[in-house]
Amino acid sequence: MDLRGDISDFLRTRRARITPEQAGLGAGGARRVPGLRREEVAVLASISVHWYVRIERGNLAGVSDEVVDALARALQLDDAETAHLYDLARAAHDAARGGGARGGRGAGAGAGTAGIGGGIAGSGMRGPTASGAGAPLALTPGLQAVLDSMQGVAAWVRNHRFEILGANPLARALYSDLMQSEIARGNNALFTFLDPAAREFYRDWEKGADDIVAVLRGYAGANPGDARLTQLIGELATRSPEFSKRWARHDVKLHRTGTKRLHHRAVGDLTLSYEALTAPASPGLNIFVYSPVDEPTRERLQLLDSWWATESAARESAARASAGDATSAAGATSAETTDDGSRPERGRATPVEDS
Repeated sequence: MDLRGDISDFLRTRRARITPEQAGLGAGGARRVPGLRREEVAVLASISVHWYVRIERGNLAGVSDEVVDALARALQLDDAETAHLYDLARAAHDAARGGGARGGRGAGAGAGTAGIGGGIAGSGMRGPTASGAGAPLALTPGLQAVLDSMQGVAAWVRNHRFEILGANPLARALYSDLMQSEIARGNNALFTFLDPAAREFYRDWEKGADDIVAVLRGYAGANPGDARLTQLIGELATRSPEFSKRWARHDVKLHRTGTKRLHHRAVGDLTLSYEALTAPASPGLNIFVYSPVDEPTRERLQLLDSWWATESAARESAARASAGDATSAAGATSAETTDDGSRPERGRATPVEDS
């Protein structure tokens, strides 16, 4: 990924969205382009124009926390954007030193109050730092047991690459199309942008697509050395114009809490509230718990649970029958062989030795 380009584009797009009036500078006359001028950002951040121009060209190496904080205030960044700016500064610093990305303020390894990790205390959902880039994140038996113990809610776990690693039965039922999709391969980002079924499943597909890209942008900043994450982003950018359009905006978001409106092919429309929880013993894994917001959804979740139990029983029965057929076929094949392991010729009796 192009770190200098990401830094430059992020700062430029944040600068372009703020009017002089919003920054308390007055109208300032006609402007050829929207947003603040570079010299105005420099004044608001109390740094020289030359220094800000250098920073916006993608050179954040060696910039102090105080300057990053000043830029975040000048550009009116929210928690997610501020954490992302710290991640970019950390990556630039490590790149200048010739090393991999390390933890620190803004690094994904920090602990947030309502998400996975977090660069700034309480900033929420972030992925692991690039020190563990590419390492598979496994679901522990204990965490799976916690998921299975949750009744009446759909609970599942994913990593910062949007790979679903585990779920309770109701979540497997709710996201059955995603988990069974050959296109998605168990990845919600791939499902959303590459599988046509996602547009029917997610009733607010546009907003959901915006959110996924904004959250993924934050993860990418926190994990610049994660080859698998970079590969995922490259695949999405290559295969989905909808993804590429959103990726170019450089928006960043934390995934903490909200509402999902879904349509399940078996039970119809569902409206669910979700909470994102931390997994202290499994850094880098995100736990999502989905609860019904109204009685119709609660009743449909109960129907969904029953439907999934029936579907699961049918699949298990089919699997046992298939295994039985395979065993019978193997036995028949074995019975047709002679003592020396060869097959007798069809249509001829096997010779019998004289007694």
